[in-house]
Amino acid sequence: MKNSNFNRSTVYKVVSVAAIAIFAFLFAFPLYWIITGSFKTPAAINSTTPQWWPTEWVMDNYQKLFSRQVAPLWELHIPFTKISFAGPEMPAALRWLVNTVFMAVASMILTCITAAMAGYALAKKRFIGRTVMFSLIVCAMALPKQVILIPLLREMSSLELYNTIWAVIFPIVGWPFGVFLMKQFAEGIPGEMMEAARIDGAGEWKTFYTIALPLIKPGIGALAIFTFINSWNDYFMQLIMLSSTDTLTISLGIAKLQAENATDFGLIMAGASLAAIPIIIIFLIFQKYFTKGITMGAVKG
Repeated sequence: MKNSNFNRSTVYKVVSVAAIAIFAFLFAFPLYWIITGSFKTPAAINSTTPQWWPTEWVMDNYQKLFSRQVAPLWELHIPFTKISFAGPEMPAALRWLVNTVFMAVASMILTCITAAMAGYALAKKRFIGRTVMFSLIVCAMALPKQVILIPLLREMSSLELYNTIWAVIFPIVGWPFGVFLMKQFAEGIPGEMMEAARIDGAGEWKTFYTIALPLIKPGIGALAIFTFINSWNDYFMQLIMLSSTDTLTISLGIAKLQAENATDFGLIMAGASLAAIPIIIIFLIFQKYFTKGITMGAVKG
């Protein structure tokens, strides 16, 4: 009987590992194909017989990517002013990558801060209009972005932020999904711990920083990944809000280069490989928070 259960358990583990390995390969294969394709010659890329591994490694695609245009490496615009600071001239592709990383990281940080505070207040504070406010946030989650595009565009223009990176950052900061997610995590904060902190003389900020924040940290990590990827991949908003070469993101820059030339899959793969690096790094940093429990670090009583 024991041998039978042992055999079933072994078979189950083998089948599970094999299934996971197959799915992992299927999901990772497009990334592998893009990275290896960026080092292939045009003939190898367009060949009817696919080359699973490049027979000839070339850097022509990256040379074309970094030699088409030049732009300042960075150009910081202070919001609501005409003050800006520009860096040295570099290949435009590097500037596009810097723009995209700055946009995604700034959106991630600001969204996590505002969503954590708003979610905590909606979950643990009692004030007039709390239910109505949360209901409006839930309704906003179902609102298509295209519906508010014209008001957003006019607002960014009136604030003189159009065609700057801030025009893409600020609309993402008030992400309704982020507030909703953080409220659900904050609901699990034990009320006894907050009461004990208040009895010890902790104010609202100290209670939030020392009690609530450590307990909702897994939610913040998950929201950080969601926000970073959402901001990075928001091609539609970037296309509407950004137009000049100096403000383009990596996806818009590659699309612009593609429009100026014939179909060049090697150039596209080189740009896609460059754009994939920051997302992989961010995911590796924050992936552990997906598996941590909401009560991590809580005192057991």
